[in-house]
Amino acid sequence: MKALALLSGGLDSILATKLVLDQGIEVVALNFILPFAVEKEDYAGEVAKRFGIPLVRVEAGEEYLDMVRNPKYGYGSGMNPCIDCRIYMLREAKRIAKEVGADFIFTGDVLGERPMSQHRKALELEEKEAGLEKMVLRQLSAKLLPETIPEREGWIDRSKLLDIKGKSRKPQIALAKELGIPEDYPSPSGGCLLTYKEFASKVRDLFEHKYKEKVSMRDARLLKIGRHFRVATSKIIVGRNEAENKLLLDLKSPEDYVFEVPGYGSPITILEGSKSKEAIEVAAKLTARYSDAGAGTERKEVLVEYGNEERKNSIIVLPLDENEVIRLRV
Repeated sequence: MKALALLSGGLDSILATKLVLDQGIEVVALNFILPFAVEKEDYAGEVAKRFGIPLVRVEAGEEYLDMVRNPKYGYGSGMNPCIDCRIYMLREAKRIAKEVGADFIFTGDVLGERPMSQHRKALELEEKEAGLEKMVLRQLSAKLLPETIPEREGWIDRSKLLDIKGKSRKPQIALAKELGIPEDYPSPSGGCLLTYKEFASKVRDLFEHKYKEKVSMRDARLLKIGRHFRVATSKIIVGRNEAENKLLLDLKSPEDYVFEVPGYGSPITILEGSKSKEAIEVAAKLTARYSDAGAGTERKEVLVEYGNEERKNSIIVLPLDENEVIRLRV
């Protein structure tokens, strides 16, 4: 008997995997690389190595971005389409399960732990939409949920499954100690950037201004970098440190304008979209403000590289004042 684990590397998925392994079932782990996940250590890789199980990774692409843009079941507190995201992962899991010869799929879901995607109706809906009705085992809460096919067929012993529910982590922490799980598992908070108010505003702004265009993986990567500002149809992104400056240069398109303050530790700023006189001036003023030259009443020289026009020019500007920064910030 073989099962496919949805393994994030968090405590719930670690416990779920351990419970299945302890019943003598062969496990293959599946880990998703999502564009809006918080950057973190490779916990899933470490867990798979510790348990001695193979790990399959699936990197979500533009079809995932299309789902985020137009979720069938709406958003949560931010721009997080939790139910649609779970459906996406279960559909991919169904495909991978067939490839690796897994008989069923299991997850670390805990009933009631997440308000949008882990109540009973949502779990049933996610299975149905993915074409996996009664085939997804959620062993941490299995005794509170209807019997699944793996349980009914005797592939797994239901009596050894659990009845954990709610947001408290105490039962999982106690179980981890009982099962000898090392305490190096990650904190459960902060997994999805789409739930963060500031980041959700950036995503919303992108969708609104690209309503006639396809959103690309490059667009998604840029959302995670720098300070973002909007001037009409122009987008200005200002790097916050050397690493972000390098990423901005790597991700800029040939049409983007690039700004920096010569002679100072300076952010790299890129200007996307319309290159109006106003947008160029604002981008230069923002670059001056966030450079080591600093804010103030003294004019600063800003160097502009005009994209694929292959020319550069200097602009002398005052750094943008605080009120304008607040007004234009996305």
